[in-house]
Amino acid sequence: MKIDSNKVVTVTYRLHANLPAEEQKHIETADQSRPLKFLYGVGMMIPGFERGLEGKGSGDSFSFTIEADDAYGSTDAAAIIDLPIEIFKVEGVIDFDMLKVGNVLPMTDQEGNMLNGKVVSYDEQKVKMDFNHPLAGHILHFSGEIVEVREATPEEMDHGHVH
Repeated sequence: MKIDSNKVVTVTYRLHANLPAEEQKHIETADQSRPLKFLYGVGMMIPGFERGLEGKGSGDSFSFTIEADDAYGSTDAAAIIDLPIEIFKVEGVIDFDMLKVGNVLPMTDQEGNMLNGKVVSYDEQKVKMDFNHPLAGHILHFSGEIVEVREATPEEMDHGHVH
């Protein structure tokens, strides 16, 4: 069976990205013990990932590159903001261990949505946080194998995800 809309796809893969040299490393793996299972064509995956798999079937290997715009987009300068350092107080004291440059902190926006921000820098008054996806602006390289392709059940179709 070939990959097409509304099929359940199981894959193994390795992900690398064009990160700066100091960060160049293997990013993620889905292996035989923990493969990725998803419902194809319902918007669960980044667009370039689905296009790279389209038409392939069980047992097929794949290797493709996804430009940033078809992955997590370009880095958005508007997502890098200064926040008052006071909001990082814990029991009235600023936790400078938490504010180490590069730390990713769970935060909540004004509407109560959870998001992660990376500490870029700080001074006595503000903390510069980057709320872009960690892979925004990066070209992604996937290689792997299609383990299985099957029809989605009516329940999976109704819920929009694999059961």
